[in-house]
Amino acid sequence: MSNATQLIHSIPVDALTGAISVPIYQTSTYVQEAPGVNKGYDYARTNNPTRATLETVIAQLENGSVGVAFGSGLAAIDAVVKLLNAGDEILAVDDIYGGAFRLFTHIYEKFGVKVNYVDTTDAENVFNAITSNTKLIWLETPTNPTLKVSDIAAIAKIARAHSCLLCVDNTFASPALQQPLTLGADIVIHSATKYLGGHSDLIAGLVVTKEKELGEKIKFIQNASGAILAPFDSWLVIRGIETLHLRVQQHSRNAQAIAEFLETHPAVGKVYYPGLKTHRNHDIAQKQSRGFGGIVSFTLKNDTEQAATAFIKSTRYFKLAESLGGVKSLLCHPAQMTHKSIPAEKRRAAGVADSLVRLSVGLEEVTDLIADLEQAFAKQEQEILVTGIPA
Repeated sequence: MSNATQLIHSIPVDALTGAISVPIYQTSTYVQEAPGVNKGYDYARTNNPTRATLETVIAQLENGSVGVAFGSGLAAIDAVVKLLNAGDEILAVDDIYGGAFRLFTHIYEKFGVKVNYVDTTDAENVFNAITSNTKLIWLETPTNPTLKVSDIAAIAKIARAHSCLLCVDNTFASPALQQPLTLGADIVIHSATKYLGGHSDLIAGLVVTKEKELGEKIKFIQNASGAILAPFDSWLVIRGIETLHLRVQQHSRNAQAIAEFLETHPAVGKVYYPGLKTHRNHDIAQKQSRGFGGIVSFTLKNDTEQAATAFIKSTRYFKLAESLGGVKSLLCHPAQMTHKSIPAEKRRAAGVADSLVRLSVGLEEVTDLIADLEQAFAKQEQEILVTGIPA
C-alpha cells in the first residue's frame, strides 16, 4: 500500500452508523450498566471515542503500538519527560525548540533531571556525550529552526547499547515523509498543531510509542495529569490527516524552489534546507525521509536583529506569526520569537543567528512567494539606507 493510500484509509468509517467522517463525541461522561460495567468508556479524561480514533490513526501512520493525544505539543513533551526520575539525564539536540528548552531548563532541572545539549548531526558526538545517568536521548530532525538532520538509525543503535530511550520530534517531517520508529526510535512526538492539523486552527500534541508497555505508561501519565485533547480538536486533526500527503508534497516543492532562490540572492548569508545538496546532512535526509518538508531558514549577510526585523516587516504573503505548517505562508524571527527564552550566547552557538529568519512555506503559487521575498529584500535595503541600520 502506498503512503498516500495508507494516510487516507487509516481513518475508519464509523462502525455504528457508516458515517464516512469520524463522529465527534462531545461528552464528558458515559452511562454505565453497573459500576465498572460499560461500553469501554467511563469518563472523557480517561478516554473518548473521537480521541481514540485519532490515537489509533497516528499509531498506524508511525508504525507504532500506542498513540496518545494531548492538548498541545508541549503537553506531549511533558508526558515523555515524566517517564524520568530525579537524577536521570536527558541528552538533547543543541538546536532545540525554545519551548522544549524552557520546559527542560526551568521546570525539570529543579526536579533533579539534568539536561546536556550536543550537536547530534554527528552520531559520534552523541556516543561521546552519554553518561551512566543518561536515560533519554531527545532528537528533533529536522531541527527548529536551522533544519539540522540527525541519523536516526545510527543514534538508535547508540541508545540501545546504553539502555536509553530515544525520542524523536517528527513535527517538521510528519509521517508523510519520515517514520522514526521504523528507524529504531522508541518514541515519536508531534506538535499536531503544525502539519498534521495543517490549517492553523488548532493546538494539539501526539505521542506514539513503539512498544505497548511504554505506551501504557504514557497513557497513565496523561490520565493522572489530565492533559487531554478535546473531541472537536481531535476531529480537526483527523480531518487534517486526510489531506496530509497532498499538502506536504506541495509544501516541499515550494520550499525547494524558495531555498534555491535564496541561495543565489546577494543579501542572503546562509540557507538552511535539507533538500539542498549544500546541506551538511543532505545524504542522510535522502536516506531516512521521502522528502524535505516545507520549512526554510536563512540568515542575512547583514547579521543583525535590526536587519531581520526590517525584512520580516516587509513581506506581503508571508505573514509574521508564531507556528508553522499551515496552508498560508508564515515567517518568524526566532531570536525575538520562538527562541527568545534561550540565552543569546547559547542560541548563537547552536546556529540560531541574530538575523536568522524562518519561513513556513505555504501552498500559494511559488512564483508569487518568490516575488514577495524579492520585494521584501528591496524594501529592507531601502530601510537600511534611510535608517542607517549597520550593514
